[in-house]
Amino acid sequence: MSVALNSISKSFDGVRVFDGFSHMFPSNSITAVTGPSGSGKTTLLRIIAGFEKADGGEVRIDGKKISMVFQEDRLLPSKTALENVAAVTDRENARRWLEKVGLKDDACTLPGELSGGMKRRVAIARALAFGGDILLLDEPFMGLDPDLHDSIFDLILREKGKACIILVTHDMEDAAKCDFRVSI
Repeated sequence: MSVALNSISKSFDGVRVFDGFSHMFPSNSITAVTGPSGSGKTTLLRIIAGFEKADGGEVRIDGKKISMVFQEDRLLPSKTALENVAAVTDRENARRWLEKVGLKDDACTLPGELSGGMKRRVAIARALAFGGDILLLDEPFMGLDPDLHDSIFDLILREKGKACIILVTHDMEDAAKCDFRVSI
């Protein structure tokens, strides 16, 4: 359940994002990835998830199931909150996760009728309901008020199990709560 990157390189239109980047993200931990905007944090997650191909180097993933919270919520607009979460699990488990993120009473609501923070929590519930060996979180707390931010972060910490969690964040308080930190 770990991720090992060895000498990763990646360029876009001649601009090098990574040049020999290596790091081991261990299982049973949460690692914060920090750095300025445009430094490659999201690209790193996309390489790990297999959405982007590195130009060079090696990506080794010890785990079969990857779950991800994207910067955008990526909810299915014609499906309710419950149906969005149930797209990756059974309805009972979906209901349980919606309750854990404080949306039990909004299960039948369409994304267009949810606030930004509520949509965010549906996306987080979906990723957590899917489970997996590796959980990739790309700025997952955007749009959440401070109390919700803290409760959702605590939920992720409680539910991490043996997963390898990689959290992209600009929030240094969040980074300080993680087991490890990597700056790009």
